[in-house]
Amino acid sequence: MTTAATLEPVGVAARPRKRVSQARVVKSEWIKFWSVRSTWITLVVGVLLLVGFGLLASSMFGDGSEPGGPPGNEPTDPVSASLTGTNFAMLAFGTLGVLLMAGEYGTGMIRSSATAVPKRLPVLWAKIAVFSAVVFTVALAGAAVVFTAGQAIIGDNGASWSDPGVARAVIGTAVVLTGSGLLGIGLGALMRSTPGAITTHFGVMFLLSGIAALLIPESWSDVVRYLPQSAASAFTEVTQQEGDLSPWAGLSVFAGYVAALIGAAAWRLKRSDV
Repeated sequence: MTTAATLEPVGVAARPRKRVSQARVVKSEWIKFWSVRSTWITLVVGVLLLVGFGLLASSMFGDGSEPGGPPGNEPTDPVSASLTGTNFAMLAFGTLGVLLMAGEYGTGMIRSSATAVPKRLPVLWAKIAVFSAVVFTVALAGAAVVFTAGQAIIGDNGASWSDPGVARAVIGTAVVLTGSGLLGIGLGALMRSTPGAITTHFGVMFLLSGIAALLIPESWSDVVRYLPQSAASAFTEVTQQEGDLSPWAGLSVFAGYVAALIGAAAWRLKRSDV
């Protein structure tokens, strides 16, 4: 009885294992991002919310009707009317961020990611890079389309790209939507639960400002403008409301929340088991 032996081809060296690099991790996350059906669905939903509600508010603003919008955030100018969908799209892009991170814990794929990339943090940075590039591009295109179409609907009372603050508002919409998604990534990494992270994101971005305005004493009312949703809105406003932060102060505060949450997510990802 003979034992079969595995023969290596003569003169052929074993293929070396490729070193893990940030570029290769980004490429891997890019492939994973587009291979999941929920990515496409959530991106489409986010754009439809941004464009659909913006066009609806623009049509109502143009005919002199009540322009509508989230309670307490009704558009007061033609630019904010066409960008009304921002507040709704934030939920979709925030959900996408949660799914991108927490989804791996739900399916168990995070173990494979941690095995392939033992240092772990390159996976987080790659997810952030891929997510930011895709969402900012998609959101900017959607914001530009809905602004242009919305002003055409409003007509003579509409704004133009050359008006002060318009470019900042449109680009700022893409920045805020991307930041909302990054908050979702941070919450997903911290909570490691898709339902819990989505619920928390919704509460922070949509309910916290309203609840705080109702419950805190009037002497503390300035606190509300430093909350995430209020700070983000200040950056995308063309007509600044009394008591709001300045646009760049609003961006700084909102970016601070994003950076703090991503920092906490990185700390937990590095220190705790998957």
